[in-house]
Amino acid sequence: MQEIGFVVFPEFQVMGFTAITAFEVANLIAGEQFYEVTLLSENGGPVRSSAGFNVETEAFGERSFDTLFIGAGHELHPASPKLIDYIRRAVTASQRIAAPCIGAFSLAEAGLLDGRRVSTHWQFAAELQARFPRLKVEQDRIYITDGPIWTSAGMTATIDLALAMIEHDLGVEVARSVARKLVVYHRRTGGQSQFSALLELAPKSDRVQNALNYAKAHLRNELSVEELAEVARLSPRQFSRAFRAETGQSPAKAIEQLRVEAARELIGDGRIRWTKLPARLALPTASGCGGRSCGCWDSRRRPSAVTRGRRPRPRLEPAIRAEIAPNPSSLAGFCPALP
Repeated sequence: MQEIGFVVFPEFQVMGFTAITAFEVANLIAGEQFYEVTLLSENGGPVRSSAGFNVETEAFGERSFDTLFIGAGHELHPASPKLIDYIRRAVTASQRIAAPCIGAFSLAEAGLLDGRRVSTHWQFAAELQARFPRLKVEQDRIYITDGPIWTSAGMTATIDLALAMIEHDLGVEVARSVARKLVVYHRRTGGQSQFSALLELAPKSDRVQNALNYAKAHLRNELSVEELAEVARLSPRQFSRAFRAETGQSPAKAIEQLRVEAARELIGDGRIRWTKLPARLALPTASGCGGRSCGCWDSRRRPSAVTRGRRPRPRLEPAIRAEIAPNPSSLAGFCPALP
């Protein structure tokens, strides 16, 4: 049996309980009580959640757990001395310590993340790295395992973290069955940046925001600077300068980011074949003009003797293909063999 201690505190985010649901379903599928979860808090008793309801908890004590989960809240608050002490003691008593979302800050304050690779909610990644320079934040990872420390991105990434633990403990077939029962992907494609492309750009003016909204809705187009500038009602030169000043990157780079995000979503949902992506999203191809941000794919390829009479298959430019699916095997089942 795996005994799991789940630490909560006033105003904890209830999304973390999705991990508990995953462990519950794993018990049902395994046909035994493999996971036993205990809610913990500094003083025990009822603890109020961010949703307004209370949960009953057991006070920190000498009891040890196989896995210790550190809950997270909507906002950052310093970990209490009592929590930091409890985490430090758990390092020697627990097989693994998990911190979904901004729970990683508590582990960092306890000194557990020095020299380790970690993930956290994309919105807090830069702050975590700045405050604790001895750790390495990998901002785009859904979850990371580094020794006994397990960290994940925010919110629903807690499910991914729990599924990874279930696969480690009970095997891949049980983990897949749990994922099907929860109606989620066993291993979702792409990183957490796919959920934050427009948010990260965060333009200050309506003109630039309108241009980005237009681009998001017209990814089939070439989306030249001239086209976007017309939407923003600026000259191409004014638009380029304003765009870079407000977003920190060029229009071409931002459009590429939107296209890669859309490609991940289409492939992850199984809604499109891999070879249809260039035409659907105007992604560059290996045989095209060679520029990653050109927005075109080569329609000038002449068919060989073998392919004469058939339209040649467009080949995604390798760097773009790697960004969309760093692990091509994750596409098995709904994509043809990659070219």
